[in-house]
Amino acid sequence: MSETTHDGATVFTREDPHLGRFTVRPVDPDTDVPMLHRWLTDPKSSFWLMTGASEEDVDRMFRATADSEHEHAYIGEWEGEPRFLAELYDPARSELKDAYTVRRGDVGMHFLVAPTDTPVSGFTRSVITTVMELAFADPATDRVVVEPDVRNGPVHELNAAMGFRVDRTVFLGEMDKDAYLSFCSREQFA
Repeated sequence: MSETTHDGATVFTREDPHLGRFTVRPVDPDTDVPMLHRWLTDPKSSFWLMTGASEEDVDRMFRATADSEHEHAYIGEWEGEPRFLAELYDPARSELKDAYTVRRGDVGMHFLVAPTDTPVSGFTRSVITTVMELAFADPATDRVVVEPDVRNGPVHELNAAMGFRVDRTVFLGEMDKDAYLSFCSREQFA
C-alpha cells in the first residue's frame, strides 16, 4: 500500500505475514539526525563508511538529501519504532553514472537496519523486501540498482534473495570502495 504525503507522514505501508506492519516516512532532519548519527556511527554500520562522522556531518548529509529532487531518505518503523533507514536515488545523478549506462527507470537503493542487541529472526529480509516494494511502488521504476561493498557477504545473500544479479565489480572513488554493481528488475523481484 502506498500513500503520497510530503509532511513527514507515512508514505508506504507493508504488512509482513510473520512480522506485522512496516511503515515508511521521510527522514526529518530536524528530529531524526541524533538517532541516525547513532545508527551510522555504530561499528555494525561500518559498510556505510560513516563510523567517524560527526552529528554535524550527518545533519548536513540528510539536509542535502531533503533538499534534493534526486535523492530521498526514509525512516522505516516496525511496531511503531524507528528500525531502519532507506535511500532511493537517481543513479544518473550519482557516481554510478560513470560506472554503467543508466537506463530510464533505474533507481538506486541503500538500506540500513538499525543496530540492535536483540535481533529478530527474518527481520532484515523483511526490511529489504519493504524497501524493494517501496521502490517498485513507483510505476516509473523498472530496475533497482545497488552497489554494496564486495566484503559485505550478508547483504549479497539478501540481494540475491530479492532477485539481484551481480553485473560486475566497480571501484567507487567517492566512497573508496570496491562494489558489486547489481541490478534487480521488477520481474526478477516478483
